[in-house]
Amino acid sequence: QVQLVESGGGLVQAGGSLRLSCAVSGRTSRYTMGWFHQAPGKGREFVAAINWSGSRTLYADSVKGRFTISRDNAKNTMSLQMNSLKPEDTAIYYCAADLKQWQPIDTRVAEYDYWGQGTQVTVSS
Repeated sequence: QVQLVESGGGLVQAGGSLRLSCAVSGRTSRYTMGWFHQAPGKGREFVAAINWSGSRTLYADSVKGRFTISRDNAKNTMSLQMNSLKPEDTAIYYCAADLKQWQPIDTRVAEYDYWGQGTQVTVSS
């Protein structure tokens, strides 16, 4: 079992920044972790992911150059630094863990095994 708890969401004006954090507890192994978001009336979508060592990252085109994903395995945390936020970034943000090892980073929701409860990010125009 893996438990994931997100924090750091909130209300920010367009152009502002937020930093989301995901605390990980339970089973520890060499797994990929990712961030997804879900806007009202839409499905859950991939935002960014990072492999176990942090040597590989992947971003959705919509956030490239604005968001940065990172992880600290010693502290069992993962973060998402979000800069230059836009109103269309408004969504609930979820962290997730993909327990499959030695696989390329996956962007598909169904491939992630554990999810946090989500944190709301609202960007006003």
